[in-house]
Amino acid sequence: MKRVWIGLALSALLVGCQQPNQVGTKDNLLPTGFSLNSPGQRLEMPGRPVDMLLTADGKHIVIKDFNALRTVDPTSNALLGSVTIPGGASLTGIAENPKTKEIWVTNAQSAIQIFSIGDPTKPEKIREIQLPKTKSNAFPCGIAFTPDGSKAIVALSINNQVVALNPESGEPIWTANVGVAPYAVAIHKDKVIVTEQGGPIPDEDDETAPSAGTEIEVDERGVSALGSVSILDLNSGNSIAQISTGLQPGAIAINPKTETAYIAEANNDTITLIDLKTNKKSGEFESKPNPKLPFGSMPNALAIDSGRLYVANAGNNAVAIFDLRNNKLLGQIPTDWYPSALLQKDQNLFILNNKGLGARPVNGQAKAAYNSHEKNGTLIKLKLDDKELPNYTKLAVDLTKQSRILAEQIRSGNISTKPVPIPKKLGDPSLIKHVIYVIKENRTYDQFFGNLPQGNGDPKLNIFTDDHVPNHRALAQQFVQLDNYYCNGVLSADGHSWATEGNLTPYLNRAFGGFTRSYTFGDDPITYSSSGFIWDGILAAGLSFRNYGEMNYSEPDPKMSGKEILEKYKAGEPLKFTNNIGVANLRRYSNLDAPGWNMNIPDQLRMDVFLKDFREFEKTGDLPNFMIIYLPQDHTGGAVTPAAHMADNDLAVGRLVEAVSKSKFWSETAIFINEDDPQAGTDHVDGHRSICLVASPYTRKRGLVSDFYNQTSVLKTINRIFAIAPMNQNDAAAPLMDGCFTSTADLTPYSAITPKQPLDEYNSTETLSESALKYLTKVQQIDLREREVQTDYEMDTLSRFVWHAQMGNKPYPSEWAGPHGRGLKALGLTFGEAGGVDWDD
Repeated sequence: MKRVWIGLALSALLVGCQQPNQVGTKDNLLPTGFSLNSPGQRLEMPGRPVDMLLTADGKHIVIKDFNALRTVDPTSNALLGSVTIPGGASLTGIAENPKTKEIWVTNAQSAIQIFSIGDPTKPEKIREIQLPKTKSNAFPCGIAFTPDGSKAIVALSINNQVVALNPESGEPIWTANVGVAPYAVAIHKDKVIVTEQGGPIPDEDDETAPSAGTEIEVDERGVSALGSVSILDLNSGNSIAQISTGLQPGAIAINPKTETAYIAEANNDTITLIDLKTNKKSGEFESKPNPKLPFGSMPNALAIDSGRLYVANAGNNAVAIFDLRNNKLLGQIPTDWYPSALLQKDQNLFILNNKGLGARPVNGQAKAAYNSHEKNGTLIKLKLDDKELPNYTKLAVDLTKQSRILAEQIRSGNISTKPVPIPKKLGDPSLIKHVIYVIKENRTYDQFFGNLPQGNGDPKLNIFTDDHVPNHRALAQQFVQLDNYYCNGVLSADGHSWATEGNLTPYLNRAFGGFTRSYTFGDDPITYSSSGFIWDGILAAGLSFRNYGEMNYSEPDPKMSGKEILEKYKAGEPLKFTNNIGVANLRRYSNLDAPGWNMNIPDQLRMDVFLKDFREFEKTGDLPNFMIIYLPQDHTGGAVTPAAHMADNDLAVGRLVEAVSKSKFWSETAIFINEDDPQAGTDHVDGHRSICLVASPYTRKRGLVSDFYNQTSVLKTINRIFAIAPMNQNDAAAPLMDGCFTSTADLTPYSAITPKQPLDEYNSTETLSESALKYLTKVQQIDLREREVQTDYEMDTLSRFVWHAQMGNKPYPSEWAGPHGRGLKALGLTFGEAGGVDWDD
């Protein structure tokens, strides 16, 4: 078996040679805890590719990247050329005009960008077609041409429409209203097949929630409840049928011999069959490589050839192969991270991988700056060989820990087991009865802990010290210090999903070309995983839950500036905030006095709300089993300086741990504190490396733990405490954080430390360096009251502002920003050196 043995991905989560979960040079360990080892020939590209096509003459593969069009020679699998896609790229959608050989690509706004690849080494945009909008953007997705080239059929996701265009004039021939969020389109004879990721337009009495301005039907948890497929008349656009499917139907593949359409249902782990002769559903089968696995395979791309269906299971980092005669699984082929499109040519399978080798520079090339937004997609070319399929299958099973996932679902039957803090087996009792889960924003390990006396830190990158974050640093040293902990995601849109769901669906994962439908913070039910949120399992188990600010947008009522809010708070004047919580099951259990996202609201106010409740819980003795507290001020970017933001966040954390540790609940409580993502910082090992604090009487005291853990480890450990099975394949595969705990309780309380840094230090010429003031102007153009930083530019701008606010005019360390892998050599691991010069400094 020919394999591509990868040195090590920069996104790899790294451990030293003496540590458990050791990463070698054979397989790539990802933030998810899964590994990569794909057979075949690999092409790396700087992006997050979502779709591709093989030109009609078979000479070129054309790739739709998150912001570029790329041409590839399928014989050599070599990159030929690329050109920018104006307006970014939508979730899917690329097609070749059969008449003109133009390449049509749907962008992330309201246009089709049209390119010539007459010279494939220099593809060029030649024109564009603006599409009709019913709201701010049409967000076109799937696109297909009739065989004679007389019509181009396009799905308009936000419009909830499909439009047939005259390819020459770009004018609509017909427009059809369909279900919510149409995604892919395909043509068969005189029919158009379109997948609808939000299902049919709901009835008035259905329970709904908004998605990009359209109400969609949701279940009692607030998760999208339906998917559907519409069949339209190709000539008129009239509806022929609308067929219910599983959740998040996406890719379509048609078997012309049987006239069957295969529909990949990413949020259902299933493939639906539709008989195009009768326009009815004719079957369904699971895409999971083992039906006993929990949710998480997430099929999101299909290809048909020679009696076989190839299914890109994004969650398994594998292509599953099914026999079309009986829908039987023949085996699976391991891929790179998150396969997103498939092609077959001359017994070669081409696999496009959205996240490729992770966030790192392509082929180790030096870049101007590296951060968690560094994107590295891949295209794998693999010669299909049935003799190798058993070996490929075994490898795929091992890389994604499928045996371990199955074992994690088995519940212990021993009711007499002695309680321990973190049970080894699911269902065994825990000594912990209450868990407080704190979610913060955007910091790396080195920013907080780089100069601590123990742990793998770099003092040069430690920009927040005992003056700013004394409680974080004290808690790490007094309880347990984790120096090998990572965030699975790269920004808040995927970070909060990972932090609360332990998963990321293809719908959201493909959106990096432009978060046009939503930059979700609990406000788009199509983005949520069908396995739900951690609180859903807690509530289903009959346990109690309370939320303080997570997935909540807040505004002062009446509106006022950040300085006005802080001055009123300091004066003890009452403050009221509006709240907007989109997830139904979260809203029901939230304290609506607890404000959520808004960089002008101090964390002290958020902690006041929690501690007011906590004092009542002490009186009644009725502390909820599970509580989430959102403390976002370490994001920075509001009215006060970054140092004041950090001190505010730090003091809130200290007050929390002090109050709980001095309460009667301390002997049965554990507190987990982590970041949603690490995007706004620098780290000498990897830009995904972040902080996690664990405080409990059972936490190992003054101990360094270098075991590999991630956000899904936290979720799995919380669920294990409450005897709840893992939600999906990701948290099932994650390592349990039992290495942070001991069976002997130490009830010594914690005393909060007041930071030396004033909490009311405002941004001004007196408090900021010249370099920081330059970036402050740019940061102030980002409305951090209503949304997070969303683009690479915004993230980089905020990171540079924070650096210069702390370090003065000292040059920004571009070479250390994000997932760069420069710390691998010291760990005995290999990767091409990364470096670069600063953009502005």
